[in-house]
Amino acid sequence: MAVATAPRPAGPPYAGGMPITPDTKDWTWVLERPCAECGFSAADLDYDDVPALVRENAAAWAPVLARADVTVRPDEATWSALEYAAHVRDVFRIFNTRLGLILGEDDPLFANWDQDATAVAERYNAQDPQTVAAELAAAAASVADNFAAVPPADRQRTGRRSDGARFTVTTLAQYFIHDPTHHLHDVAG
Repeated sequence: MAVATAPRPAGPPYAGGMPITPDTKDWTWVLERPCAECGFSAADLDYDDVPALVRENAAAWAPVLARADVTVRPDEATWSALEYAAHVRDVFRIFNTRLGLILGEDDPLFANWDQDATAVAERYNAQDPQTVAAELAAAAASVADNFAAVPPADRQRTGRRSDGARFTVTTLAQYFIHDPTHHLHDVAG
């Protein structure tokens, strides 16, 4: 998981064109130790808890997206709550796709996703907060249902990223849920 960051075009809705440096960290370390920033411990997570955690996370975004200051960035290097929420919505969608690939193919290679380019191209901070809330909830419900439906016998199926990181269904779930959890922490949701 990478912290959602990206350069922004000048002018509204990105006042001043505040550049945000893309995060290039390999966040797979969260599978081995707790996150020092948000406290989440993926390694201690039971697979069967993931669907409920997804649903709880999605519900917690609704009041965040109702805030009057949802588009305000806390500083020049940090996304607004709306930008984080749009990113989380897309994380739910991307990992739903990746889960489907693992279950439908033998050791698939996941397509690369440049979250920073997506944030710019999709103009996350210009999206309607109510629409993002509805889309986030729908995407969360879908990925939660799909993780819940995986039988234990299929949880060791594998998939991989182009950087060599390999995941089982179980470690994909653990890795994945850290991202929305971390970003809810980022916006103090």
